[in-house]
Amino acid sequence: MTKRTGAQVLVECLLEQDVEMGFGVPGESYLAVLDALHDVGNSFRFINCRNEGGGAFMAEAYGKLTGKPGILFVTRGPGATNASIGIHTAMQDSSPMVVFVGQIETSMRHREAFQEMDYRAVFGPMAKWVVEIDDADRVPELVSRAFQVAISGRPGPVVVALPEDMLVAMTDAKPRGKITPVKPHITDTDTQSVMAQLKVAQKPVLIVGGGGWNDNGRVALEKFAEANNLPVIVTFRSQDLISNHSPSYIGDAGFGIAPEIRAFLDESDLLLAVNVRFGETLTDGYSLFDPRYFDKNLVHIHASEDEIGKIFTPSLAIMSCPNAAMTTLSQQPALETTPWMERTTVARKAWETGLKAPTQPGNVDMGMIMEYLRDRLPKDVVVTNGAGNFAIWAGRYLHYGNGATLLGPQAGSMGAGVPSAVMAKLVDPTRFVLCFAGDGDFQMNGMELGVAQQYGVAPIVLVLNNGTYGTIRMHQERDYPGRVSGTSLVNPDFTKIAEAYGMYGETVEATQDFADAFERVVASPTGGLLELMIDQEGLAPKATVSGLRGRS
Repeated sequence: MTKRTGAQVLVECLLEQDVEMGFGVPGESYLAVLDALHDVGNSFRFINCRNEGGGAFMAEAYGKLTGKPGILFVTRGPGATNASIGIHTAMQDSSPMVVFVGQIETSMRHREAFQEMDYRAVFGPMAKWVVEIDDADRVPELVSRAFQVAISGRPGPVVVALPEDMLVAMTDAKPRGKITPVKPHITDTDTQSVMAQLKVAQKPVLIVGGGGWNDNGRVALEKFAEANNLPVIVTFRSQDLISNHSPSYIGDAGFGIAPEIRAFLDESDLLLAVNVRFGETLTDGYSLFDPRYFDKNLVHIHASEDEIGKIFTPSLAIMSCPNAAMTTLSQQPALETTPWMERTTVARKAWETGLKAPTQPGNVDMGMIMEYLRDRLPKDVVVTNGAGNFAIWAGRYLHYGNGATLLGPQAGSMGAGVPSAVMAKLVDPTRFVLCFAGDGDFQMNGMELGVAQQYGVAPIVLVLNNGTYGTIRMHQERDYPGRVSGTSLVNPDFTKIAEAYGMYGETVEATQDFADAFERVVASPTGGLLELMIDQEGLAPKATVSGLRGRS
């Protein structure tokens, strides 16, 4: 083959993996890659972001939305560290992602050269794999492996460092073909064991979550649950894994877990956990399932051997990707008797009752607004959010039917909502995309609306403005009453920010004004932002905030 630069071969490798879009901020350390992209024209869209953190959130959410690795290009040093927030989110949320980071020339190593970093040391704990490509001949090999690692087993982020001299070195290496992910499958013996466990259970519950699901897996999950009258609880910010209209769906187990969901899990005699990590959120800070005394009958199905038995020892351990597991289980004959059917029905009714939030203080009542949105939003809506008390509204008070998508950071990362919304419109401009953001949350990556302006896409953003970092303020008032410090915000005029980006902007100061304002922002061909003036006490539903911890 004709010799090309390492950068040109890298771009050829991306096209072989059917990569059509990547995100990033241009940097001197990978100028050769930008030059190589010039030659492929519209075959690859480089989305020019405003900050590497915003670009990283776009790439992470792209992995969630499409199931394909989100691609991110960042420059060395500051660019890489800015991107770390999205890399950490991709790891905790199990989102496939490949990050290409510029690096100093190999001859300058270990001298603390300009912006020099040891990427293995920096990203090793927060990525599935970190590699530096020193030899242009190895670009096809290591890029192919990066994609393989990112999408196989439990999906996650991979970081690939690109020394400048390697990118301009010549090579005749040939790009590899498109990789096939390694996905373990449930066996017939395992399947029969699961059904046998269900047959003798009196109070089973199906808990689902994690990344790597596809449409077939979601459909099979719903079919299996409904055929066997199983109650389904989803993990934090995973409400779109099963239609919320299903009679099997009874709610979520995350921060601010509803008391009835906590009690339901506590009294269950069989936990059928599919693609679930037993982290702090699901276990309510390990107070719901205490590792010291755990004696539940647990069937744990997961694509990664590292997650099975990590904290709780299962009575039945099955290594399988969630889609294969649910497809196989959904094909089994339904159980003849399900003594828990009434229990599922009662729990379902409790969830439906909880959809109506108590009246909220202040002139703008988010409970009433959510009732309006449930009736107004299209079935295939994409909802995004960052982190904060405000996110409870999108997570708990909307219905996610088949076709709807929730893109929210399970890692509790502020600033994720706006970049995720812009990305979703870039992927499919025809879908309705609605972002929920707090006033503090919005200001972390609100400038990514410049990407929407540049590429002509039109998301809609709701900014819930209460003049404070609400979650932290709530915790201050709980733990240090009368000693509030450092959580108040003096905010800009968010509507003028929207207008500066060519979008429609409007402030809503009363509940009754929301519907008309929302219709106006929907009618805007450039998208828009509604600033909702929320009373400090009304940012999150009063009945659900007691269990919240951290930034979320």
